[in-house]
Amino acid sequence: MIIIGHPWVQSQRFCKVFSIEDIGKSTSEDIVLLEPLVDSYSYAAHCKKNNIAFAVVVNTLDDALFANALGAKYIICEEDDALMIQPVAQEYLFDTRILVLIHSEKDISKIARGGVDGVIFAEAIC
Repeated sequence: MIIIGHPWVQSQRFCKVFSIEDIGKSTSEDIVLLEPLVDSYSYAAHCKKNNIAFAVVVNTLDDALFANALGAKYIICEEDDALMIQPVAQEYLFDTRILVLIHSEKDISKIARGGVDGVIFAEAIC
């Protein structure tokens, strides 16, 4: 299971961006965070073209399918959405990993039992 943002686990920083200029200001260690996909698909295409790792916040299966097709490294979503998306991601062998946004360490084992790829603490997002 992927755990991002916990103090015991070293992980990359996820930085929200709102323009191509913001993407240019990110470092190679950062994961560019795009949201929502309907407004940021051109940024996703830019990231893919320039080999920039990016994540997308999604709340529908359609958005998850498009995020994977666009080359997202991670999809971030709520638990209920992740439980719907994860089986499809496994069936179609997504390269994209599914993460559930959490606020408490107590949620890790619950998400793990659901078979979701991983979790991301809100503190990992700048």
